[in-house]
Amino acid sequence: MAQGGGWARRRAGDRSDAGGARAGELRVVSGDGYADWQAVYEDNVDRIYRLMFSKVGNRVDAEDLTAEVFLAALRPLRVSASVGEVRAYLLTTARTVLAGHWRATMGREITTIDEDYADPQRPEVTVSDAPQRAEAVLSGLPERYRRILTLRFLNSYSVKDAAAALGVSVANAKVLQHRALRRAAELGEEGPA
Repeated sequence: MAQGGGWARRRAGDRSDAGGARAGELRVVSGDGYADWQAVYEDNVDRIYRLMFSKVGNRVDAEDLTAEVFLAALRPLRVSASVGEVRAYLLTTARTVLAGHWRATMGREITTIDEDYADPQRPEVTVSDAPQRAEAVLSGLPERYRRILTLRFLNSYSVKDAAAALGVSVANAKVLQHRALRRAAELGEEGPA
Protein backbone atom coordinates (compact mmCIF):
# COMPACT_ATOMS: atom_id res chain seq x y z
CA MET A 1 0.00 0.00 0.00
CA ALA A 2 2.04 3.02 1.19
CA GLN A 3 5.70 2.90 0.36
CA GLY A 4 8.65 4.76 1.72
CA GLY A 5 6.94 6.53 4.62
CA GLY A 6 7.09 9.82 2.69
CA TRP A 7 3.83 11.07 4.17
CA ALA A 8 5.48 12.29 7.33
CA ARG A 9 8.10 14.70 6.03
CA ARG A 10 8.12 18.00 4.26
CA ARG A 11 11.30 19.07 2.51
CA ALA A 12 12.44 22.00 4.62
CA GLY A 13 16.13 21.53 5.28
CA ASP A 14 18.03 20.10 8.20
CA ARG A 15 17.65 22.86 10.81
CA SER A 16 16.43 21.68 14.21
CA ASP A 17 14.02 23.62 16.39
CA ALA A 18 14.28 23.96 20.18
CA GLY A 19 12.49 20.63 20.68
CA GLY A 20 15.06 18.71 18.65
CA ALA A 21 12.81 18.07 15.62
CA ARG A 22 14.09 19.21 12.24
CA ALA A 23 12.30 22.23 10.87
CA GLY A 24 9.37 21.27 8.66
CA GLU A 25 8.90 17.82 10.17
CA LEU A 26 5.66 16.88 11.81
CA ARG A 27 5.97 15.93 15.46
CA VAL A 28 3.78 14.88 18.37
CA VAL A 29 2.13 17.88 20.00
CA SER A 30 0.58 15.94 22.87
CA GLY A 31 0.85 12.52 24.45
CA ASP A 32 -2.49 11.47 22.92
CA GLY A 33 -1.49 12.07 19.29
CA TYR A 34 0.67 10.56 16.58
CA ALA A 35 4.27 11.44 15.80
CA ASP A 36 3.76 11.54 12.03
CA TRP A 37 1.73 10.14 9.14
CA GLN A 38 3.66 6.88 9.22
CA ALA A 39 2.55 6.37 12.84
CA VAL A 40 -1.07 7.09 11.85
CA TYR A 41 -0.82 4.54 9.06
CA GLU A 42 0.93 1.83 11.08
CA ASP A 43 -1.48 2.13 14.00
CA ASN A 44 -4.62 2.02 11.85
CA VAL A 45 -3.91 0.04 8.69
CA ASP A 46 -4.70 -3.38 10.17
CA ARG A 47 -7.91 -2.13 11.76
CA ILE A 48 -9.15 -0.55 8.51
CA TYR A 49 -8.07 -3.58 6.44
CA ARG A 50 -9.93 -6.02 8.72
CA LEU A 51 -13.01 -3.81 8.58
CA MET A 52 -12.92 -3.69 4.78
CA PHE A 53 -12.23 -7.42 4.51
CA SER A 54 -15.21 -8.15 6.76
CA LYS A 55 -17.42 -6.09 4.44
CA VAL A 56 -16.19 -7.17 1.00
CA GLY A 57 -14.93 -10.67 1.77
CA ASN A 58 -11.85 -10.74 -0.43
CA ARG A 59 -8.24 -9.69 0.04
CA VAL A 60 -7.77 -7.75 -3.20
CA ASP A 61 -10.75 -5.45 -2.74
CA ALA A 62 -10.01 -5.03 0.97
CA GLU A 63 -6.44 -3.93 0.18
CA ASP A 64 -7.59 -1.52 -2.52
CA LEU A 65 -10.29 -0.03 -0.30
CA THR A 66 -7.87 0.32 2.62
CA ALA A 67 -5.44 2.22 0.42
CA GLU A 68 -8.32 4.38 -0.81
CA VAL A 69 -9.28 5.24 2.78
CA PHE A 70 -5.77 6.45 3.60
CA LEU A 71 -5.44 8.37 0.35
CA ALA A 72 -8.78 10.08 0.95
CA ALA A 73 -7.85 10.93 4.55
CA LEU A 74 -4.34 12.17 3.78
CA ARG A 75 -5.16 15.75 2.86
CA PRO A 76 -7.94 16.71 5.30
CA LEU A 77 -6.74 14.77 8.35
CA ARG A 78 -4.56 16.64 10.82
CA VAL A 79 -1.67 14.62 12.22
CA SER A 80 -1.97 16.75 15.38
CA ALA A 81 -5.46 15.33 16.06
CA SER A 82 -5.86 12.95 18.98
CA VAL A 83 -5.73 9.19 18.43
CA GLY A 84 -9.49 8.99 18.99
CA GLU A 85 -10.20 11.75 16.49
CA VAL A 86 -7.95 10.13 13.87
CA ARG A 87 -9.64 6.75 14.32
CA ALA A 88 -13.12 8.29 14.14
CA TYR A 89 -12.17 10.20 10.99
CA LEU A 90 -10.72 7.08 9.36
CA LEU A 91 -13.88 5.12 10.20
CA THR A 92 -16.03 7.83 8.65
CA THR A 93 -13.79 7.87 5.58
CA ALA A 94 -14.06 4.07 5.41
CA ARG A 95 -17.87 4.38 5.35
CA THR A 96 -17.68 6.78 2.44
CA VAL A 97 -15.19 4.64 0.51
CA LEU A 98 -17.23 1.49 1.12
CA ALA A 99 -20.43 3.22 0.00
CA GLY A 100 -18.70 4.26 -3.22
CA HIS A 101 -17.45 0.70 -3.73
CA TRP A 102 -20.90 -0.85 -3.34
CA ARG A 103 -22.50 1.83 -5.49
CA ALA A 104 -19.98 1.15 -8.27
CA THR A 105 -20.04 -2.65 -8.08
CA MET A 106 -23.61 -3.47 -7.16
CA GLY A 107 -25.59 -0.35 -7.85
CA ARG A 108 -26.65 -0.31 -4.18
CA GLU A 109 -26.21 2.42 -1.62
CA ILE A 110 -24.84 0.90 1.59
CA THR A 111 -23.65 3.52 4.03
CA THR A 112 -23.60 1.81 7.42
CA ILE A 113 -20.74 0.01 9.04
CA ASP A 114 -21.23 -1.75 12.35
CA GLU A 115 -19.48 0.21 15.07
CA ASP A 116 -18.30 -2.96 16.80
CA TYR A 117 -15.80 -4.01 14.15
CA ALA A 118 -12.87 -6.16 15.24
CA ASP A 119 -10.52 -4.42 17.63
CA PRO A 120 -6.87 -5.47 17.21
CA GLN A 121 -6.46 -5.85 20.98
CA ARG A 122 -9.30 -8.42 21.10
CA PRO A 123 -8.93 -10.85 18.20
CA GLU A 124 -12.07 -12.89 17.79
CA VAL A 125 -12.32 -16.34 16.30
CA THR A 126 -15.62 -16.86 14.56
CA VAL A 127 -16.93 -19.72 12.52
CA SER A 128 -18.53 -18.49 9.34
CA ASP A 129 -21.88 -19.77 8.16
CA ALA A 130 -21.16 -18.35 4.69
CA PRO A 131 -20.80 -21.76 2.98
CA GLN A 132 -24.21 -22.86 4.26
CA ARG A 133 -25.81 -19.54 3.30
CA ALA A 134 -24.23 -19.67 -0.17
CA GLU A 135 -25.47 -23.22 -0.67
CA ALA A 136 -28.97 -22.22 0.46
CA VAL A 137 -29.04 -19.27 -1.96
CA LEU A 138 -27.65 -21.36 -4.83
CA SER A 139 -30.20 -24.11 -4.24
CA GLY A 140 -32.98 -21.52 -4.54
CA LEU A 141 -31.85 -20.37 -7.99
CA PRO A 142 -32.92 -21.73 -11.37
CA GLU A 143 -30.41 -24.19 -12.88
CA ARG A 144 -28.83 -21.76 -15.38
CA TYR A 145 -28.36 -19.07 -12.72
CA ARG A 146 -26.86 -21.60 -10.31
CA ARG A 147 -24.53 -22.89 -13.02
CA ILE A 148 -23.21 -19.47 -14.10
CA LEU A 149 -22.54 -18.41 -10.50
CA THR A 150 -20.87 -21.72 -9.69
CA LEU A 151 -18.63 -21.49 -12.74
CA ARG A 152 -17.74 -17.84 -12.20
CA PHE A 153 -17.31 -17.59 -8.44
CA LEU A 154 -16.75 -21.08 -7.08
CA ASN A 155 -14.72 -22.46 -9.97
CA SER A 156 -13.06 -19.10 -10.86
CA TYR A 157 -13.93 -19.28 -14.58
CA SER A 158 -13.58 -16.14 -16.66
CA VAL A 159 -16.75 -14.87 -18.34
CA LYS A 160 -15.44 -16.23 -21.63
CA ASP A 161 -14.74 -19.70 -20.17
CA ALA A 162 -18.10 -19.79 -18.38
CA ALA A 163 -19.86 -18.84 -21.62
CA ALA A 164 -18.09 -21.66 -23.44
CA ALA A 165 -19.00 -24.17 -20.71
CA LEU A 166 -22.65 -23.09 -20.90
CA GLY A 167 -22.67 -23.00 -24.70
CA VAL A 168 -23.75 -19.34 -24.86
CA SER A 169 -22.19 -16.10 -26.08
CA VAL A 170 -20.08 -13.96 -23.77
CA ALA A 171 -22.78 -11.28 -23.82
CA ASN A 172 -25.41 -13.85 -22.83
CA ALA A 173 -23.16 -15.11 -20.01
CA LYS A 174 -22.82 -11.55 -18.69
CA VAL A 175 -26.60 -11.10 -18.74
CA LEU A 176 -27.10 -14.45 -17.02
CA GLN A 177 -24.54 -13.57 -14.37
CA HIS A 178 -26.15 -10.16 -13.74
CA ARG A 179 -29.62 -11.65 -13.40
CA ALA A 180 -28.34 -14.50 -11.24
CA LEU A 181 -26.56 -12.09 -8.89
CA ARG A 182 -29.63 -9.92 -8.62
CA ARG A 183 -31.84 -12.94 -7.83
CA ALA A 184 -29.24 -14.32 -5.38
CA ALA A 185 -29.19 -10.96 -3.58
CA GLU A 186 -32.99 -11.05 -3.30
CA LEU A 187 -32.85 -14.59 -1.91
CA GLY A 188 -30.11 -13.58 0.52
CA GLU A 189 -32.22 -10.70 1.83
CA GLU A 190 -35.27 -12.94 2.22
CA GLY A 191 -33.30 -15.27 4.48
CA PRO A 192 -33.93 -18.97 4.98
CA ALA A 193 -37.29 -20.22 3.80
